[in-house]
Order: sequence, then structure tokens, then C-alpha cells
Amino acid sequence: MKTRQFWYPLPTRLIAQRPVETRGTDRMMVLHRDTGVIEHRHIADIVEYLDEKDLLVVNDTKVFPARLLGSWSDSPGAVEVLMVSPATDADALDAEVRRTAGETRFQVTWSCMIGSGRPSREGQIAVFGPNRELAVELVSKRDGGMWLCTFRSARPLMELLDAFGHTPVPPYVHRDGTPEEEAYDRERYQTIYARETGSVAAPTAGLHFTPGIFAALEAKGVRRTAVTLHVGPGTFRPVKTTEIEDHHMDYEAYTVTEAAAEEINACKARGGRVVCVGSTSVRTLETVAAANGGKVVAAHGASNIFIYPPYKFAVADAMLTNFHLPQSTLLMMVSALAGRERILCAYALAVRAEYRFFSYGDCMLIV
Repeated sequence: MKTRQFWYPLPTRLIAQRPVETRGTDRMMVLHRDTGVIEHRHIADIVEYLDEKDLLVVNDTKVFPARLLGSWSDSPGAVEVLMVSPATDADALDAEVRRTAGETRFQVTWSCMIGSGRPSREGQIAVFGPNRELAVELVSKRDGGMWLCTFRSARPLMELLDAFGHTPVPPYVHRDGTPEEEAYDRERYQTIYARETGSVAAPTAGLHFTPGIFAALEAKGVRRTAVTLHVGPGTFRPVKTTEIEDHHMDYEAYTVTEAAAEEINACKARGGRVVCVGSTSVRTLETVAAANGGKVVAAHGASNIFIYPPYKFAVADAMLTNFHLPQSTLLMMVSALAGRERILCAYALAVRAEYRFFSYGDCMLIV
């Protein structure tokens, strides 16, 4: 298929710069796959569309302050580092590497994106923090413009990121970098059930949920389980190829626990629907199922699955998702679930009805 087949016109004013004032009051478009009927509701109404046989699957990844603003050690030139993924599974955010003469040093290695006004080269060192207490050395360049970087500090890295790191809101969310904005995004660009630290982008469909909505679902008998997929910046990477089949997704680490696998398979066995919250939950389950004959099992790995029409879903029966960028892989995924023409018609209606788009915007329930 052609990438241009997934374009639609979108006024810039509909790109949400902030979430709704009160979490859990977002608008929700409901699209019925079998009939094409569209309803205009609110996220709290999702309770009406699920029943006691269904299972809600969320992504419990946690966004961390992965964006660092500093300078080069040998000049006042500005540099920005976006931490993307640890170099190895063994690399943690606060790995202790040496303790001598009462001094503890921490070192970790991550793949990063580098932004600077000067060309980047191996061996360069950037420093961050009011006291320049975090040093980041560029070790080697990787595919896709990434750099392998070594982080060194006297305190655990996560402690430093909490102190002066920035929440990596997507590029279309404009910020002035004030402390007030940072505090706001740290709370709102995070699901209420975030647990496993590792994402540089939020699984945004989950931003709409509140304890009250979960309580209402539980009272109705709807079960809930969690998988983990650490979201990278590739989620915003545009499709630049003419044919969508030529586009390649970035790898993102995922985990499915034994308990989650049992819940999902039990849901299928009782004739319920697996309702995925967000594209990341869908990608996780479909990746595992593709490697295990259509069944979900406990697994840990990295996914680069690219879901676009035509695609036969093995696990996901329904999906809650936000409204996505034109010509994006996310728009292609929802088109695979509900049909390209039906999705584009729904998006045209969403524009006319002035739904709020993208990460901090409204949502769509596809059932």
C-alpha cells in the first residue's frame, strides 16, 4: 500500500498541547467495526461497552525524565541527549560499578539521540546538572543516527534525572522549559498504573483512566491485566517510504508475565474479548502470539512488529486508542483493525467535531 493512502487533513489547532483539566473526562469516539456506526461519548462511558467476560490489557511502562539539556565539557555549546534504551538487559539506571576509598561511582551505557549545533564525534563528553555532576561520553555511532553513550556520575543516575532531567513529551507538544511545565508533565504524561520504568513516550491511551473508572469496570466484573512495552521515540518516527511495506519499526523491549498470559488465554477460552489499551499493548500481544502459534505465553524480548492492512489479529479483539498523526504507523495499525476507509471517515468526522488529537488528546474505542 502507498503511504499517501493514510494521509488526512488536520488543523494544527486540534493538536492538544495539554490534557483536559480533569483526568478521565476526555471525549471518546466509539467505532463499531461490524456496522461502521459511530457514537460520541466520554471515556467514563467505556464501562457500558465491556462486560464480565472481557479483559482489559494495559501497558504498565513508566516514563522517566529521559531528556537532558547541558553543554559540552570543552565548550559552552549546548547539547541535548535523549536516552532511548539500555545497551544491555543488565544495564540499570543506577548500576554501581566501583567503590574505592569511600567513593562510589556509577556507570551505565545507553543508546541515545544527540542534538547539538556542532558535529558529534566519538570521545566527546557532555556534562549536565547545575554542578556538572553527570558526564556523558559518546562512544560510537549506531544505525538510525543513534549513539552509544556511557553515563558516569557519583550519584545514581535516576536520582540525577529526577533532579534535572526533563519529561520527554513529544515534539508537537510545545514547552518553554519552565519548572511549572515540567512538574505538570511529570504528573499528567504518566498513566496512574505506571510501574516499570523505561519509556521515553507514554502509552497515551492509558492516560485517560482514573481509579473511579477502574472501580466501575471491576464492579461490572471486567478483569484487568498488564503487560510491559518500553516505548521509544520510534513511535513518532514518520513513514518516509513510498510503500508502507518498506518502512522498518524500531525495536522496543517487552515483557509478558505468566500471570498476564494466563489471564489472556482464560479470556479467550471463556469467549470474552481482549480489549487492548493502546497500540503498545496490541504490539506486545501480537508479537508474542506470532512467535507461539497464535497463543500468548510468558515472554521477554524486543518487538519491531509493524501492523498494517491487511493483518489478521491473533489476540486483540477491541482497542482503546488516541487519534494519530497522518501517515503514521499508529494510524496504519488502527486501519488494520477497523478498515482504512472506515478509519479515515471517522477521523474526518473527528476533525469536524473538533476532537483533540495526539498524545494529550481525546480517544477512540474500536469494538
